[in-house]
Amino acid sequence: MGTAGAFDALPMLGRGKHRNPKKGACFMELASFLAGERWSDHPQCTHPLLAMLARAVNDLTSDEARPRLSTMIPSVIGLTSDDPRWDVHIALRAARAALPVAPADRQQTLAVAIFGGERMLDVLDGRPDGTMAPESVAALATAPKTAEWARRFCAGTHVKPKRFVRDAAPSVVSTAVQGISEACMPDTDDRLRDLLQATIEDARRWAGLEESAGELRADQWSDVVRPAEV
Repeated sequence: MGTAGAFDALPMLGRGKHRNPKKGACFMELASFLAGERWSDHPQCTHPLLAMLARAVNDLTSDEARPRLSTMIPSVIGLTSDDPRWDVHIALRAARAALPVAPADRQQTLAVAIFGGERMLDVLDGRPDGTMAPESVAALATAPKTAEWARRFCAGTHVKPKRFVRDAAPSVVSTAVQGISEACMPDTDDRLRDLLQATIEDARRWAGLEESAGELRADQWSDVVRPAEV
């Protein structure tokens, strides 16, 4: 059996955009295909920031490991919301995952993102100012000097949730995925996949859906596959 493990054929997952299925597909293009939408890497069936995370993980995962992402594609279909909490939580999870392993030149941005995300939740959830989730505290503890700098940098600043969702959250996700991909770690592909999988599971829970939508069946992707290597 080839890289796909239990599959005899793999979706033609590749980096970047593809004009049509004959040219290949990225994670979100295949999602658009399965959802019955117009071929696009920005389909309506998936929350924009979750889709951005999926595209980034798809593009920065190695060619050898990318086929493993395909089993998660059904789980993003129908996952969308206009609740700004989704954007904040997606950005926070990405920043927390990346901060402990990202290169130093990205850690400041990630630490600021954690403080900023938590501040957004104070506003959106009516929490006491300065509330920090344990996951954020643990992530910041891995880079204490950077965390202290970020705390001082964020002191007295105010960002509206709408601006955070529009501007900050996409930048945080991009920086986080780049940071993980640049980490000098032997398990970079696993870390990227784990981040995407955990975020999808979060979103399915927020949407009131079961954690997993099940794996793709061969007949679902029969028009956009290539033979698995043996």
